Amino acid sequence: MLIIPAIDIKDGHCVRLRQGVMTDDTIYSSDPLAMATRWVEAGARRLHLVDLNGAIEGKPINFAAIGEIAAAFPQVPIEVGGGIRDEDTIQRYLSAGVRYVILGTKAVTSPHFVENMCLEFPGHILVGLDVRDGKVAIEGWSKLARHDATDLAKQFEQDGVEAIIFTDIHRDGMLNGLNLEATVAFARHLTIPVIASGGVSNLADIHALCAVESEGIVGTITGRAIYEGTLDLRAAQQLADELSSH
Repeated sequence: MLIIPAIDIKDGHCVRLRQGVMTDDTIYSSDPLAMATRWVEAGARRLHLVDLNGAIEGKPINFAAIGEIAAAFPQVPIEVGGGIRDEDTIQRYLSAGVRYVILGTKAVTSPHFVENMCLEFPGHILVGLDVRDGKVAIEGWSKLARHDATDLAKQFEQDGVEAIIFTDIHRDGMLNGLNLEATVAFARHLTIPVIASGGVSNLADIHALCAVESEGIVGTITGRAIYEGTLDLRAAQQLADELSSH
């Protein structure tokens, strides 16, 4: 079970949003590279970077900061999301040393794009599904699509995506526990790995997650909890390793 720190970048700063609202942000650092260094030194084995401006604008805005982090830690797999809407952008990120690109809005609005990118860049494509009550939200959560999350995910699995990042929007950035029930129900429909996101707040959540690892949940993305100190990243990863080895 991987505990994956999230570094959300807005206007060059490292921030966290509450439930995806761009104006409801907390700035944690003006130096995303220093923040990445902190998490890698605390034992992170993967990093989750989001270009928040990119998600809104539909093109990379914080590319330089992300490239800097990828160059500094070539040994740490980095996944990047936010505004990745075309093949050129994917190529740029992979060339900069990013391991995985996360397709979100584009995956939902033009599913054939996912299939094409999986053929073009096998092993590098993840899809992030932001889910509210079983339906998928798009465009920075400002719109609710009509698509059923599970049906979409099954299609993406056939297309060849590496994993699905499942975010329960009700919980994200609110520190009130993962929606494990929804995450497990979702993962059971798939054979590819699922990464849980949204709501991890303490070691009890890590315990609960590791108990359902066999359902295909391979990691969790954590943001606000590690920034505000309700979860210690090093302790969380150590606990996950101990529970996984039994």
